[in-house]
Amino acid sequence: MIFYNTELTLFFEIYLILILAYAILIMSSYLILAYLSTKELKEYLKKNSFVDYEVLLTSEFAPKLSLIAPAYNESFTIQENVKSLLSLNYNNYQVIVVNDGSKDNSMEILIKTYDLILTELDFHSKIETKKIRGIYTSKNAAFKKLIVVDKENGGKADALNAGLNIAQNPYVVCIDVDCILDKDSLLKLAKPFLESYGKRIIATGGVVRIANQCVIKNGRLVDVNIPDVMLSRIQVLEYLRAFLLGRMAWGRLDGLLLISGAFGAFDKEIALLAGGYNTKTVGEDMELVVRMRRYMLENKIPYTVSYIPDPLCWTEAPEDFKIFKKQRSRWMRGTIETLSIHKKMFLNPKYNRLGLLSIPYWTFFELLAPGIEFTGLVITALFIIFGLLKWHFFLLLLLFVYSFAIFFSVIALYSEERTYHKYPKQADFFKLLLAAFIEPFYFHPLAVYAALIGYKEKIMGTKGWGEMTRKGFTKKEES
Repeated sequence: MIFYNTELTLFFEIYLILILAYAILIMSSYLILAYLSTKELKEYLKKNSFVDYEVLLTSEFAPKLSLIAPAYNESFTIQENVKSLLSLNYNNYQVIVVNDGSKDNSMEILIKTYDLILTELDFHSKIETKKIRGIYTSKNAAFKKLIVVDKENGGKADALNAGLNIAQNPYVVCIDVDCILDKDSLLKLAKPFLESYGKRIIATGGVVRIANQCVIKNGRLVDVNIPDVMLSRIQVLEYLRAFLLGRMAWGRLDGLLLISGAFGAFDKEIALLAGGYNTKTVGEDMELVVRMRRYMLENKIPYTVSYIPDPLCWTEAPEDFKIFKKQRSRWMRGTIETLSIHKKMFLNPKYNRLGLLSIPYWTFFELLAPGIEFTGLVITALFIIFGLLKWHFFLLLLLFVYSFAIFFSVIALYSEERTYHKYPKQADFFKLLLAAFIEPFYFHPLAVYAALIGYKEKIMGTKGWGEMTRKGFTKKEES
């Protein structure tokens, strides 16, 4: 028995050392990314402080854009959000709303609100999609930019591919129809395509923010508020960390693997050459970026993926755990699918820093992290049962991890306050600060659990997105 206990104690000590080493490694990577993001953000703000976007608005060289907005059962938000898309501060663009076989009255709302009629539109299907039932344009000149595609349900990726087939402009902007855009979003998103010095920019994206409890008027965000519900409030913090302290750094390293499906712009030619969106994955946004980058590397074409820190897009975050779980388990399945499809790139020097840095990082710190954390909790529980837990060491480790989590959130809040300051109310700042202290005990375990559900769903062969019920922005409208 003594020998047995000695072996267990040795095993636990090795386990604690490994867990500590993993924690230090992941925390170090976060700090490095935060440093790079801060440096890149400072340079971006300095460079763009002299930019007059009105010049781009009137310029004949402004890139022509096609906005593609897939819609499935979006009746709560579709009227205001299409209105928002049609009133953006940009000249050379069209809006393509793809109704992906909605079961609600989304199509009826669109037809009535925007005076739509069936039309014959000449286009070439370079990507196979589900059957298109009809293409509509408006008889009202005020909505001449709008094209509505009604098709059989095939999922978001299939709807985006239908939009790619119909898009008439060289650049496409793919957006979730439930999003609210800043009025200058397209001006800022289009600017990198004019600055491609020797390298072809194949994609660009910006910051996505949480719109829950914000006031929306005529399709425009007029007042920013912190969500009342703690689950969505903590997601504000999460998005700040991800976009301001994460993707900004990966953009600087030219190793960005993901442009949010909520709002991103792509070179249509390269997107089509790469095969369009993959309809067999629920992580179609990440998978397309990786595949486009892989296409450029394998064909030895100089390229880059751009990222800008401007808060361009506001979206509704889940307010209850049931919807949150569906969203995060889907994100995990998408990550697994993308990394599996492109496993050839893992630690492959042929793919430069993408293969040697970006893919390994996502594998070890995004894909495997929830599983490692869960395994650690199980082992810890077993050692508590056997009475072998060294509580002083374990509690110090917990305190260390907890303190770092708060510290990193505070860095994100500080970066936001020093730059875009979208939450000007002092009370909102303290609400977010309080959320940072609550997050490790409340939000993080829920996120890990949802990711584990994603593992399970992938193993069980679960397909599709699942129903994502939204409350909509109607209740936030000003009278």
